[in-house]
Formats: sequence, structure tokens, C-alpha cells
Amino acid sequence: MKIFVPGRLCIFGEHTDWAGGYRHLNPELAIGYTLLVGTNQGLYAQVKPHPNQLIVSASVGDRTRKSLTLPMEAQALLTEARKGGFFSYAAGVAYQFLVGAYGCKPLNFIGGIEIDNYLTDLPIQKGLSSSAAICVLVARAFNLVYDLKMSIQEEMELAYLGEITTPSRCGRMDQACAYGNRPIAMIFDGDRTEIIELSLPKNLFFVIVDLAASKNTQVILSKLNQCYPFASNPIQAHVQKYLGSISYQMTQAAIDALQTGDAERIGILMRQAQVEFDKYLIPACPEELTAPVLHELLNYPPIQPYILGGKGVGSQGDGTAQFIVKNKENQQKVIEIIERDLPQMQCLKLTIYAENSN
Repeated sequence: MKIFVPGRLCIFGEHTDWAGGYRHLNPELAIGYTLLVGTNQGLYAQVKPHPNQLIVSASVGDRTRKSLTLPMEAQALLTEARKGGFFSYAAGVAYQFLVGAYGCKPLNFIGGIEIDNYLTDLPIQKGLSSSAAICVLVARAFNLVYDLKMSIQEEMELAYLGEITTPSRCGRMDQACAYGNRPIAMIFDGDRTEIIELSLPKNLFFVIVDLAASKNTQVILSKLNQCYPFASNPIQAHVQKYLGSISYQMTQAAIDALQTGDAERIGILMRQAQVEFDKYLIPACPEELTAPVLHELLNYPPIQPYILGGKGVGSQGDGTAQFIVKNKENQQKVIEIIERDLPQMQCLKLTIYAENSN
């Protein structure tokens, strides 16, 4: 059978998944709140059962192929997962199935699986949750091949457990790619996660831009996590304020705007969110969050007539930018300008489709 899993774009509420998780240590912290949607790009695969092995093959970069074959044995899978790297995610998810994360007991009737990831059109390591997409792909493959009747949230949980078996320290929002191109909101309150499915009355158009620069997500996360669970200075208090009440209010306003199809309002909120993010968070990690390439593009004069607003993506820094535009004509115009003037950058179209219009 064939499976497609997209990447995941966090439109509003970046970092609030792990920040809201700290509420189990400090109840005074605000609840985390994010607005997310799957990208139009992702991972395509064919999957089938295998008696006793995990076999994963993938097309990467310049059409080269690489593959992994492991016995479906706990120690072999765990060793591969802990190595890190491309195949660690598949091994981590397979390990979780084998040892019984699903249903709280080992699934002894599960054999192996063969996954041919024959096409990937999603940029890797650019804040679009490519690693989570791999994890969800493997979880969904086991679910479908062995008819486990798991819900989407159960697939997300297995994917999350699989990813944190590797050296990756993702937050729980990343696996939202399991919902496909459907927009969702996620609420993070300590160890509790709530998912709210959203709908919109008309299509919304975005441009995602790989800045072709560099950032260190590990440094960003390390510096920001130092501000939790209790603030010990004004900089840390500002981080908690932005990732708490300020971000929550803007995310709620953006969700309201999305559900009424108000692209202009979302654009205004994006600009506001970036200003507030810079004010409150750059002092905590100036070496990564000052992000000169991101800010140069957000303010690049030739695209201003065609965008309604823009902001950083994921952990922020000089990784990826997102813009909301009025229509598909402006979407194409922004891409043409960036590809003409800044050819090192890579642009992706994202359309969030209204109900019954896809």
C-alpha cells in the first residue's frame, strides 16, 4: 500500500509545546498553544509486511538511494536509534512497537516491515518536521499493515516516543503532520495534550522559504530551556511571558482569523508576533535568534506589495521564513521575486484548503 505523510508548519506558537510542558513543575506558567498545518510536500512510500526485519530504503538529495536492514529485535533497533542520523527515527519507532508502547504490552504478533520511501519533496532539517514525518510514516505503516486500528493521536504518540528514543529532543507538536493538510490547534498543559481540528471557509495561501543560511536549533532550545521552570532574572521572565500569555493570545486571535478566512488579520498578527518574539526572546539567545538573514527577507522591499505578513518558522533563527499572501497570483509573484533576487533560497507553496475545496 502507498502512504503519504507531509511535513508540519507551525504558523503560531513555536516553542510553547515544551514550555507548556513545564507546568507540571511550575503551575504558574501559562498553557502552551499552537496553530499548525501539514505542508503540501512530504514523504511518499510503499509499505508491506516482512516476516522478521525492518527494511527501510529512501531516495535522498541527488537521487541517490540508501537503505537500512535490521532484525526486529529490541537491542538491534535500540542501538540504531541511539546512533542518531537518518535511519535512527525508523528504528526508534519500530523499537517502541516491539517493546509494547502501543497498548502497554508487547505486540508479539507484529513482524517486520518493508518501507520504500521512493520520493521526498520536503526540505530536510528546515523546521518543517521532516524527522517527525519519518516517525509518523513508520507508525502509520505498522498501523495499516498489521491492522492495529490506531487513531491518529495514537499514531502521533508512537511517533513521538520513537523520535525521543533517538538523540532528537523534539516537542509534541512535531507529530501534528499525522493530520495531513488539515489545520489543527494543540494545547499543552503539563503532560496533557489536547488537539482541536479546525476548518476554514476559503483557501489561504502561504509561501515557505528555506533561507539557505544556518542555525543551531540545539543551542536555541538549550538557552530557552534554561529559563524554565522558574525564572531567575528579567531575561528569563521575559521568555516565559512571551511563550506564555503573549503567544497564547496571538495564537487564539490567529485561530479565530483562520476560521473566518481573514488572511489580512493573520498577516498583521504574524508581523506582531515577530516583533514581540524579537523583543522578548533575542536577549536569551542573541547568537542564534538575531537572525539577520530572516529579518532581511521579512523586510525585503520588493516583496512587500505582495505579502500580508511574515515571520520565522520552528525554533526561529536563520532557518525558514513563512509569508501569508492574498491569493495564488501573489503567491507566485513572491516566489518569482525571491528566486530571481535570492537564488540560493528555496521556496515552497503552501495552500490550506477550505472544506470541500481540495
